[in-house]
Amino acid sequence: MANQISAEEKNRVLFMHLVTMFETAAWQHMGKIQNPLTGKIEKDLEQARFSIDVLDMLLARTQGNLSDEERRYLEDRIRNLKLNFVDEVEKERKQKEAEQKRAGEEGKKQPTSEEKAEQSAESQQAETAEGKESGKEEKSEEAASAEKTESSEGNKGEAGA
Repeated sequence: MANQISAEEKNRVLFMHLVTMFETAAWQHMGKIQNPLTGKIEKDLEQARFSIDVLDMLLARTQGNLSDEERRYLEDRIRNLKLNFVDEVEKERKQKEAEQKRAGEEGKKQPTSEEKAEQSAESQQAETAEGKESGKEEKSEEAASAEKTESSEGNKGEAGA
């Protein structure tokens, strides 16, 4: 019966195991270690945040009920996870900025088919409006020319009379 452990020791081991489970989940979701089921590095920062939040909640809810060793163990895990989480969020932000910058350097965003159709319609309307204005000017010039011709012919008729 030397292999039996006390209930207190059993609870301490289970507590450490629980903390380690959420810690490992957070590391996996931050993409720091591979998922043992898929063998792949997967990143899901929202899930990482959830695991860290659960550990934070566990620390708050067990306040005053943990030994100094358990409290330090939990606090150290939370602190380390939070520092790494902030780094991962910052990396993701920089990556998005770099992608946006790269897209901007490659040229403006290619217009969608709807935007192309809209631009085409606008340019057709502008051309039509310019054509109408141009037509008015041509008509005015033609009218002025016709008036001059009529006036000249009228003057010739008066001169012959």
